[in-house]
Amino acid sequence: MFQQLLNWRTFLAVVAIGIVTGTIFYSQYLARKIAGEERQKVEHWVEASKSLLNPAVTDIRLPFRIVSDNHDIPIIETDEKDSITNYVNLDSARSVNDADYLREKLEDLKSINPPIIYTDPLDSTKTNRYYFGHTALLNEVRIYPIVQLFIVGLFIIVIFLALRSSYRSVQNQVWAGMAKETAHQLGTPVSSLEGWVEMMKEMPGNEAIVQDLGKDVDRLRLVSDRFGKIGSTPQLESTDLVRQINDMVDYMSKRAPGRVLFSVETHGRSHISALISPPLFDWVIENLLKNALDAMEGKGSINVDMMEENKSVTIDVTDTGKGISSKNVSRVFKPGFTTKKRGWGLGLSLSKRIISQYHKGEIFVKNSEPGKGTTFRIVLRKA
Repeated sequence: MFQQLLNWRTFLAVVAIGIVTGTIFYSQYLARKIAGEERQKVEHWVEASKSLLNPAVTDIRLPFRIVSDNHDIPIIETDEKDSITNYVNLDSARSVNDADYLREKLEDLKSINPPIIYTDPLDSTKTNRYYFGHTALLNEVRIYPIVQLFIVGLFIIVIFLALRSSYRSVQNQVWAGMAKETAHQLGTPVSSLEGWVEMMKEMPGNEAIVQDLGKDVDRLRLVSDRFGKIGSTPQLESTDLVRQINDMVDYMSKRAPGRVLFSVETHGRSHISALISPPLFDWVIENLLKNALDAMEGKGSINVDMMEENKSVTIDVTDTGKGISSKNVSRVFKPGFTTKKRGWGLGLSLSKRIISQYHKGEIFVKNSEPGKGTTFRIVLRKA
């Protein structure tokens, strides 16, 4: 799937580059052609203007038509001292009332095109320079590649986002399918184990074994239930996080090395409510506590700090383990990433999906320092 997306992206990029390149070259060709025609038109205009002033020319119909037909090319005429003597197609109101406007416009036209120089055939010391600009058509032709580039870029972004959304949708379907299949596969042996536990309860002398075995079977049933909820919209319910988290901390502390100290801080609150799916939320807390235990290698402390704010509840899980390097902080929630010798690297990725997709909350690395520990933060909506 990823290779197909890559091929599509490459194809789209090549097509976009080809379209933009072809458009730029063709528009530049058109711009040069139009600019050449405009210069020729101005040259004709200059000749026609001089013909109108020449008393020897008796038929002025053609020169007059050439001069009067120029409605769109701005022209400024200067003498041999570069003083403005005439102008056409400029803002007439500003030209009359604002002397600086003409000088500024003259400087603009000088930067656009080289002037057309006319020398008086009767007096070579008298010359006129004609500075001219571009028509609106030429400006539009030159701007067109930029507009085209914007449209193509927007098209690529839309297609890329659509493909990315499709890829994520397929990923989510694969995740959900794997989770539901796992729950289905666990269902049969768990049911069988539950039956065996019930039979063992009827046999004298197995009380202690049956009690522990029953807890493990219940644990398997819980795991199966968690996997079964992946891919389905969970029912969020108002839950006391203080009790929920304390239960999970108690469960994990009994299975942790004796030199690991657990603590829960609620800042004097005995009850903090939030909208959660208890089985899935327990899974997240369990993953964070397990990662903290793995990071401490048998000794240290784990603290869970809960704080209620105006519209949210924050939960910080802090350990005194080996920490996370700065280059890995942004990768810890990616599927398959792990620094442990064993494991699939899916715990934090699943936790991210559970909190962000199902609970509409946030989970991130608040801070981490190699050799000193890590703090993960969860932000949930208040009930």
